Amino acid sequence: MELSLTTEQKLIQENIIGFAQKQLNNNIIERDRNQQFLPELWKKCAEHKLMGLPVEEKFGGAGLDPVSSVLALEALGYGSDDGGLNFSICAHLLACVVPIWKYGNENQKKKYLPDLCNGKKIAVNAMTESESGSDVFNIKTTAKKHENGFLINGSKTFCSNGPVGDLILVYALTDESKGYYGGITAFIVDKNAKGYSVGQKYEKMGLRTSGISEVIFESVFVSEEDIIGGVGGGATVFNHSMEWERTGIAACHVGTMRKLLEKSIDYVQNRKSGNEVIGKKQAIAHRIANMKVQLEAASLLTYKAATGLEKNKENMIHAASAKLFVSEAFVSSAIDTMQIFGGNGYMTEYSIERIVRDALGSTVYSGTSDIQRNIISRLLGL
Repeated sequence: MELSLTTEQKLIQENIIGFAQKQLNNNIIERDRNQQFLPELWKKCAEHKLMGLPVEEKFGGAGLDPVSSVLALEALGYGSDDGGLNFSICAHLLACVVPIWKYGNENQKKKYLPDLCNGKKIAVNAMTESESGSDVFNIKTTAKKHENGFLINGSKTFCSNGPVGDLILVYALTDESKGYYGGITAFIVDKNAKGYSVGQKYEKMGLRTSGISEVIFESVFVSEEDIIGGVGGGATVFNHSMEWERTGIAACHVGTMRKLLEKSIDYVQNRKSGNEVIGKKQAIAHRIANMKVQLEAASLLTYKAATGLEKNKENMIHAASAKLFVSEAFVSSAIDTMQIFGGNGYMTEYSIERIVRDALGSTVYSGTSDIQRNIISRLLGL
């Protein structure tokens, strides 16, 4: 499989890389240390259409096809050193904006997409619960019929963008007898809705510029007009959003892996041990060779999944495969880079240790590695 980029796609990547390198990387060590999310950086990213890549221009998006959207996220991962901001953008776009764009009706798109695309509003995906973790089949949050809408009760945990979110896409149980398929519904909730609140805010090992928290629903009323995908259609909405999320975040990691490889090659060609550059040492060279192979494989898996978005109904297995391999390869490449840099790689000023911390979370969010293996094995009929 060979991915030949069009002139437009090359320009998209060049523009995003240039923008990210110039405007997103200042004071990243301090921002990471202080867990600081900067709204002004969010708005700058929105100005470059990163918050609405596949959304039609009439709703404020960039109107890109899925592969071009994924290429844009790879460019973000390469150009931006702020892994937390990158992750917040992916969570907003892939898990929230895409479902509204894909399953929202015309009125919902007009109401929500412009402000989500232009950076005025930040979206939160609320699916994970404290007792279910990655097991989406076991959610307890309920939405009971009430007049012309529903009352939502329950809490969600590990909600990315939770502390700063304006709109929450929450999945709740509307028919316990049907379970996940047919019994789950997706709702849009405004942060100012009566009964909604932000609970515990969590401190993370990595991705520290991306806020994460618990969100709580205490008899929150949501009208029927704010149901996405119809009553009982939540599983379809969520599954499709996860195909986009797993593929798009994988692309962001591919960009960072490419950056790590280039940093490592440059370092070993200039760093000497005795009178010889360390790149001549087999132990070092083999690590870099492994990083190159992992990068190429990760890229191929990611773009195989990207080409199936919005086209192939059987694409879930490709998205899960990409997410599984890329996240684990990302961790391996980050650790190899730290080993190559030696003591310098462990120091904050070189930024490698931060990428290692950020990478470790990639095997957990969007479904753990074992969840991806469950999905793949199930789709293989096992």
